[in-house]
Amino acid sequence: MKILVIGGTRFLGRHLVNYARSHGHQITLFNRGQTNPNLFLQVDKIRGDREKDLGLLDGHWDAVVDTCGYFPQSVRLSAEALKDKVDKYVFISSISVYADFKKIGLNESDALTTIAEEDANQNTPETYGARKTLCEQAVQNIFGIRSLIVRPGLIVGPHDSTDRFTYWPVRVARGGNVLAPDSPSVLTQIIDARDLSKFIVELIEQNVSGVFNATGPDYELSFGRLLDTCKLIGNSDAKFKWASLDFINQNKLVAGLDLPIWAPDNGDQAGFLRVSSAKAIRAGLTFLSLEETVHDTLEWANSRPANHAWKAGLNAEREAELLKLLNVH
Repeated sequence: MKILVIGGTRFLGRHLVNYARSHGHQITLFNRGQTNPNLFLQVDKIRGDREKDLGLLDGHWDAVVDTCGYFPQSVRLSAEALKDKVDKYVFISSISVYADFKKIGLNESDALTTIAEEDANQNTPETYGARKTLCEQAVQNIFGIRSLIVRPGLIVGPHDSTDRFTYWPVRVARGGNVLAPDSPSVLTQIIDARDLSKFIVELIEQNVSGVFNATGPDYELSFGRLLDTCKLIGNSDAKFKWASLDFINQNKLVAGLDLPIWAPDNGDQAGFLRVSSAKAIRAGLTFLSLEETVHDTLEWANSRPANHAWKAGLNAEREAELLKLLNVH
């Protein structure tokens, strides 16, 4: 198949291109050439900005995968420009589109958050989910049943520039006392970018339309199991020191940032990491083992420069202060 990818050289995009190419599909990349420009030297590339260079997209593709649509006006422009040039528009959205995360097991029919169109250019974490909702609607309004919306949870694996998941394999491998959130039984959800890429390409191959949540794994993943797996793969002597929710709040630790891929299992965010992917699993979503994801993420992380500036997790000094407050010696 001929697949146009908007973006395609960072994290999810590069995994998607790799998977599609390995299965014989012909890829064209449309991006500005600013991120990893030397990646995929054998792939057709169209250099341009989706805000002003959509006229460069001259051809016909079986599908376009929009990996980097964050503002509804931009997505609307690309969808309009491509409505007669691609058979299917695949938009990578987010589980952040849901309006109420108090519910456990959110599914594709649950209410979405939204924002006034005039406020949709505000690039803030608070508007992220609502902007994605408007992006989805722009695609659906233009492509109708030729649209495919995929709502991933927290995407993890090699080449993840957010450091959210990566923090844990690297920190646990370092060993010693590790500050861990809440309790070993608290649940989390992740999806390996390679599993997500495989799922997206297979849906395109099968000409599937509609909306799918895509997070995992296909069992309840506790933080205890996650960290124990990191310890095993990292051959570590780590000891996990579980900080209570009260301690976390008292010390103003930010869920998802200071303590990545974690959210309290009660209150307004109780369902954020307990979303249902049952529909996607029925449609063929499968999962690499947690061990493989941890191993490959750690191996990739260890290949980065030693002075890598971490975007998530606790630095050593802050963690030591907190452990001291927990009376850990």
